[in-house]
Amino acid sequence: MSLFPTFDLKELPPRERILLTAHKLFYGYGIRATGIDRVIAESGVAKVTFYRHFPSKDELIQAYLSYRHEMWMGWFTDALRRHSKQHPGIGALLPTLREWFDDDGFRGCAFINCVVELGVAQPEVIDIARMHKERMTDAIAVLLPESEADTPDAHAVALAIDGAIVQAQYLQSADAALMSLERLLPSIRPAV
Repeated sequence: MSLFPTFDLKELPPRERILLTAHKLFYGYGIRATGIDRVIAESGVAKVTFYRHFPSKDELIQAYLSYRHEMWMGWFTDALRRHSKQHPGIGALLPTLREWFDDDGFRGCAFINCVVELGVAQPEVIDIARMHKERMTDAIAVLLPESEADTPDAHAVALAIDGAIVQAQYLQSADAALMSLERLLPSIRPAV
């Protein structure tokens, strides 16, 4: 099972084939471990076609992160909405995260992974990761009572989620990470 759609690459235009292939490889194996030649081979495009769309690996990395942001945020906000029917307010976070952590393709947060891999070598990556985490925090703030939506609570929950993501990744288990996160969440009242 995978949370994110899969595509028949042969039916897509070259730029999308390259981007989806890079997404699969960068997220699954890491950016530094994935060379451009592998992206070209697995996407089935010619080198000239690749470089016409992405003149550098840096540009492909930025496109990958932008694509991942749109895809992940779409899934995240939809999952929060779906789970909030049974678990109102902040309670929707735990089943949402379990859904992601239990996914066969889960390999942690693409943005945390990229910042760890590339860090200061690519400040653009840090900017994209920061923007992604701000949008994630905005989605969390919606779950909080209106009077507290602008308080540090949403940032604290987002930070705790980042810790849970990393723990679920290195333990390869959702349970311990979600139990720890669950201990922190009762102090935050759900939105009414």
